[in-house]
Amino acid sequence: MSVTGLRWLGAAALLALAAAPMVWTAVEALRAGGDAGAWRTLLEEPSAGRALALTLWTGLASTGLAWWCAAALLASGFVRQRLDRVLRGLPLMLATPHAALAIGLLFLIAPSGWLLRLVSPGLTGFESPPPWVTTQDPWGLGLIGVLVAKETPFLLWTAATQLQRDDVRQRWRAEHALAQTLGYSPRRAFWLVLWPQLARRLRWPLLAVLAYGLTVVDMALVIGPAAPPTLAVLAWQWLQDVDPATYARGAAAGVWLALTVLVCSVLWLALQRAARRVLAHGRGRRGDARRATPATASPGLWLLGGLYGAVLLALALGSVSGVWAFPAVWPQSWTLTAWHQVASSSTTTVTTLWLAAGSSAIALVWCVAWLELAPRRWDEALRPLLYLPLVLPAVLWVVGLYAVGLRLRLEGQALGVLLAHTLMVLPYVLLALSPAYLGFDARYAQLNASLGHGAWRFLWRVKWPLLRRSLASAAAVGFAVSVAQYLPTLYLGAGRYASVTTEAVTLASGGQRSLTSAYAGLQILLPVLAFALAAWVGRPRRFRQRST
Repeated sequence: MSVTGLRWLGAAALLALAAAPMVWTAVEALRAGGDAGAWRTLLEEPSAGRALALTLWTGLASTGLAWWCAAALLASGFVRQRLDRVLRGLPLMLATPHAALAIGLLFLIAPSGWLLRLVSPGLTGFESPPPWVTTQDPWGLGLIGVLVAKETPFLLWTAATQLQRDDVRQRWRAEHALAQTLGYSPRRAFWLVLWPQLARRLRWPLLAVLAYGLTVVDMALVIGPAAPPTLAVLAWQWLQDVDPATYARGAAAGVWLALTVLVCSVLWLALQRAARRVLAHGRGRRGDARRATPATASPGLWLLGGLYGAVLLALALGSVSGVWAFPAVWPQSWTLTAWHQVASSSTTTVTTLWLAAGSSAIALVWCVAWLELAPRRWDEALRPLLYLPLVLPAVLWVVGLYAVGLRLRLEGQALGVLLAHTLMVLPYVLLALSPAYLGFDARYAQLNASLGHGAWRFLWRVKWPLLRRSLASAAAVGFAVSVAQYLPTLYLGAGRYASVTTEAVTLASGGQRSLTSAYAGLQILLPVLAFALAAWVGRPRRFRQRST
């Protein structure tokens, strides 16, 4: 068999390894949610309509705001040629799991939270927490805020993977400079020339953000809304019921969420296409090329970084606080009891570590092999299939995972939880690695062949060493995604495997502030260490000259 035939055969085997469980999971999920009686009771449920309205409001508003914030920060960084400054704090933001950010924000904005303590009683006169609805609010404003704070760094990071490609960056810099010579201001040149091209490349990350915002469960459990909850939380509550009819109604609600995601995605892409046409028509109106761009840093960047810093500080204080009566700004006593309890339950940390390390390693190996072997047209055509875990609602996905796990007798087994995590991690690793891997300069391979070296030597000595920063970064992203998994761990583990995320979300509904903060802090610390290790692995090598 020829080399091309072997490559195609290897790509087909890789596709079967990843696509078969994904398709099987999706089919089982849709089958579980296809009961006619369950749909009848779902449509008759009084709270379902308001839950769907809350879902649409929180999901669409958070996605739109995150998209706008990411675009504004990118425009500011690119125009001022300070994009590295914009991207400098992204690893810490990406490493912060969704649930941990929600818990930290909960401790900040709650009626007894740190923000109100800072101004009480001096400015407010409050000697006790006021009866304000700042969390679990019926309008979902807290959920919108925390989603925007978490998804904006993700969109910035995916855009950075495009801008860090040498070929793309050089071409866009040239086009941006050319637009300015035609009379456009630097900022207007970015929006008219560069942003339409970049927005098309961010289609899948944007749809992933939209799907997550419409179907999020763990963050909604922590910060609300609660009465009624969003449709995803309502479906999750039904899925935990032992009554088969209630379980079927939860599965039907998951399918309803999937249809909602599909409709919203189509409408969003249509609006984007219309916006590009409007921008194209606006190119004839030239801006003021003499308009200066201020040299100060973007206020939005400081605001985003300040929010993450405040969340981390609130969690750090909460984890070592003892008695902390309102309105005291600082705890009256300090204790490490919460961290001692976390250390005593080391099994939870070990479980989180091996799940994250194993799933990210498997996903990275698969993605490298796929990008190396699969023809480009295969990759482009099959991306929607490989991104299924990103766009399907999490509550519906775990229904399919659970059905597959039962059929394979993997429910409650370590292998079943590992496979569930791997299926969730793989699309993120592929999304992170693709721009750098596909943008690798093909002339290196031609030079290697001209020197008489084989393909394996090229991979081991040239390509992978040059891509080690991207490979390490993609692995760290996969590690962070695995640490943040809540529903797959809870469902496939059948309660036998606890992770720091499941513990943190469970404790968030109780009154143990210090223990909740400790688990949320550990939930952040583990991905931060993974990103730090990735930065160390991907650092530029320094060669010493040998003295003669």
